[in-house]
This record gives sequence, structure tokens and C-alpha cells, in this order.
Amino acid sequence: MTLASRTALHEVADGIFAHVQPDGGWCLNNAGLITSGGDAALVDTAATEARATRLREAVLTVTPAPPRVVVNTHSHGDHTFGNFVFPEALVVAHERTRAEMAEIGLHLTGLWPDVRWGGLEVVLPTLTFRDRLTLTVGATTAELLHLGVAHTTNDTAVWLPEQRVLFAGDLLMAGVTPFVMTGSVSGSLAVTAKLRALGAETVVPGHGPVCGPEVFDTADRYLRWVRGLAEDGIAAGLTPLETARAADLGEFAELLDRERLVPNLHRAYAEAAGAEEGAVLDVATMFGELVEYHGSLPVCHA
Repeated sequence: MTLASRTALHEVADGIFAHVQPDGGWCLNNAGLITSGGDAALVDTAATEARATRLREAVLTVTPAPPRVVVNTHSHGDHTFGNFVFPEALVVAHERTRAEMAEIGLHLTGLWPDVRWGGLEVVLPTLTFRDRLTLTVGATTAELLHLGVAHTTNDTAVWLPEQRVLFAGDLLMAGVTPFVMTGSVSGSLAVTAKLRALGAETVVPGHGPVCGPEVFDTADRYLRWVRGLAEDGIAAGLTPLETARAADLGEFAELLDRERLVPNLHRAYAEAAGAEEGAVLDVATMFGELVEYHGSLPVCHA
């Protein structure tokens, strides 16, 4: 059975769906669908033309018309490249998401040139917000929240207070290593606490299976572990790569994409030296050391 054949649309509350792409590794993101009274909104799209087309087909099995709104939770291509497959929709995102999408374009495709990306077109958000925005879909209210620098500088969480459902984007991942290469370790800890305080009963993470509040605990423990590793590595005079190689992954050894530890440590080292959350670091160096730690370029099954 292929990964594509196991992709599924799961109803997590009345009229609320998670589109889950196993196994949740590199570029295999989740999307969300909010439906009510014949209206619909989509949270994120997919990395390739083929996967975004399958997402559209799945959406149209449960709603009579295509979504009138697409929310992008952040700028990364696995969550945004499929925007063009939904031409009817108004694309909504944080203001920095639009700016970053315009800047990076299709850069992600260059990291994995063998992936069949299809005829991608970058479709930028046409409605942006700064802190929060309320979206009404039929009788359903969705709160779009930017709670600080975390996975990136421009993350949006989509919170459905009546249904107690949280579409977290890559602020949270289930069974997958957190990734703060362009965000912040300390910021992620603060944002995780704010998300926990919402009182979600169901969490649709950016990658991995639908889960419950336990995902907050895993994220918190991992981020604090990374921060502690960085402190020890700095004290020992080790580089982030050396610290990663010497680390006992313990309970985090089973998380997918554990090579993300290297850029996460770079971020923690920078913050320990006084860098602001989300400060610009050398992404090429961090990703290069990620590949070196992994032993090869990580596989992308998009």
C-alpha cells in the first residue's frame, strides 16, 4: 500500500475534517476542512500538484462546492504550494507569511529535485492579518491566531472554540520531531503554553496523526531537552553538530526526522548567546549540517 493510498479525510467533529498524509515526514503535511451550511474553508493545501489535486477531490466528497477560503498556517511549500488548485478561494494568512512566500517562491523544490512537484504556481495570500482574525464558516466560528515566533516567525493556529478543535499547523507535530530552524526554541515553548491554555480536546498537527492534548507535553519536553543540550554543549565548547552527535536521544529517538535536532540546536545556541527569537541565521549551513548528521539528504515522499 502506498503512502498516497493511505491518505485520508477524517471527521474529527461535526462537519470538521482532518486530511492526514502518512507518515507525516518531510513534506507530508496535514490539512483541515471546516464545513457548515454548505460553506467551507480549507486549512493548508499540499506540496505537489498531484497531492493537492487529491486533496481537492477528497474535499468535494463532503462539501457541495469548493472552499471559499484557504488559510495558510505558515509559508512553507508543503502547506502552500497547492493553493493554485483552489482558484475559487480567498487565501488568508499572517502578514509575514505572505512576505516570506513571495521571497522564497519555489525554493523547496530545489532541495528535492527528484520529487514530481508538477506544474506548481505560487499563489500568495490576498488577505492578511497581524494578531488574530475571526473567520465565520456557515454557523462555525474559527479564530486565526498568531501567538508569537515558534516554528517560524509567521505561524497561524486555527482554533474552533465550540468544537474544541485546534488546527495547529507546524506549531505541533505528532510522532514527528519539532522544527524551529527559522523560528525559536524559547518562542515555541511560550506558544505551546498559549495553545495548551485554549483547552483543545482534538489537535490536528501539521504532520502526524490526529491527537489530543498529550502532544503539548511531548513538544514541551523535547524543546526543554534541546535547550538543556545546548547549554551543556556550549559549556563543553562543542558545536551544535558535535552536540547532536554526542546526544542520547532517549524518548525522542522514535520521532520521525530526528536529524532536525541539528538546526534546532543552532537556534538554541543562538538564543543562548542573546539572539532574538526568529533572528536570521544561516539556513544553508544549518540544513547542510542536518544532511551531514543524517548521512544523506532525508527522503521526501511528496
